[in-house]
Amino acid sequence: MGAAQYMMQDAALMNYIDRRLLSLEKRLEKCNQDILDYVEEFRDFSKMVLSRLAGLNNYKAEVKSEVENLLTRIERAQRDIDYFGSVTDSHTCIEVHEDLVKQQLFEEAEEKKKLKLMLNASCDHMLAGIKSLKIVKKTGDKHGSWMKDPGKKHTKIYLLNGSVNNVILEFANIMTFTESNHTLKARRVTLPFPWEGTGHIIYQGFLFYHRYGSLNEIMKFNIQKRNITDQMLLPGAGRIPAYQLSPSTKIDLAIDEQGLWAIHAEPDTGGNIVITKINHITMAVEHTWDTSCSSKDAEAAFMACNTLYVVYNSPSGGTSRIRCVYDILGAVNTQEIPVLHFPKRQGSHSTIHYNPKEMQLFAWSDGSQIIYKLHTKQK
Repeated sequence: MGAAQYMMQDAALMNYIDRRLLSLEKRLEKCNQDILDYVEEFRDFSKMVLSRLAGLNNYKAEVKSEVENLLTRIERAQRDIDYFGSVTDSHTCIEVHEDLVKQQLFEEAEEKKKLKLMLNASCDHMLAGIKSLKIVKKTGDKHGSWMKDPGKKHTKIYLLNGSVNNVILEFANIMTFTESNHTLKARRVTLPFPWEGTGHIIYQGFLFYHRYGSLNEIMKFNIQKRNITDQMLLPGAGRIPAYQLSPSTKIDLAIDEQGLWAIHAEPDTGGNIVITKINHITMAVEHTWDTSCSSKDAEAAFMACNTLYVVYNSPSGGTSRIRCVYDILGAVNTQEIPVLHFPKRQGSHSTIHYNPKEMQLFAWSDGSQIIYKLHTKQK
């Protein structure tokens, strides 16, 4: 074999080696690019997971409550299934059905006993009429709220102007509040987070309010120390207004003789109003009731002696009237209650709060601060 042939073979070999090296380099480059793509994808995935984990904390209380409720319903359903699973003939079916009815009646009676103990059933009066009104002052925006603290002995007046704000005005007494230059004599308390709507309430030195921008977060604020002491999520609330004619208020908090309540409406109940008893110390839900009172054409509501009173009006404004009443203990025959009208007043209310200490209503109507005196009777 000649030198020329060896040289041709060497050139062919070198050419082959170059092609293989180039192929390997391209594969290595693709491998590196794939690794970089995987690393970037993993980083995006990690960010998404961390974001969702952070968001889970916001729904922790609501999910826990719903899971507990679901477990209770599953246990009850399982008991019913066990009953029917042992059925062998139609006669037995009838007996089991009767037993189930008796069991349900027994459970309802026991539940009512527990509720009476929990709510201190010594509260035995009901609203029979609205005797008179007094316009204390006209100040502030169209929407707002004003009140006394029924859980304290002091005579201080609190004014919370607007449906979104973060400043409370505190007055020494009602005389100071009615003075023309009242804002100069008020103590200003600034909240770390603004409120939403007009459904806030002050009780035993704390302001309870729906936090602006949240779905259903209720804040507990110490007025004297000026700090948030607790908060909670109210399951099911915040998706629609509590009252159709007061769209800014998604959660309306109320106080009666038994303490703190929340009033709201849910799409799942067809827009009917739901009431929830809240432990004002632990900020835990104690019990929830689905009422038959519609939020349609409602402008406000209040709790008094374990009973919900819903105030309705026309969209254009007119005479406010109470035409739906719901007593959680069933001690009031709501069919016998006449429609109760608010006297000598044409317009609408953005807030109506019951003060159990004075047994009066503190209302806000088109910028006016009003007190309604009540007529009550035995349940």
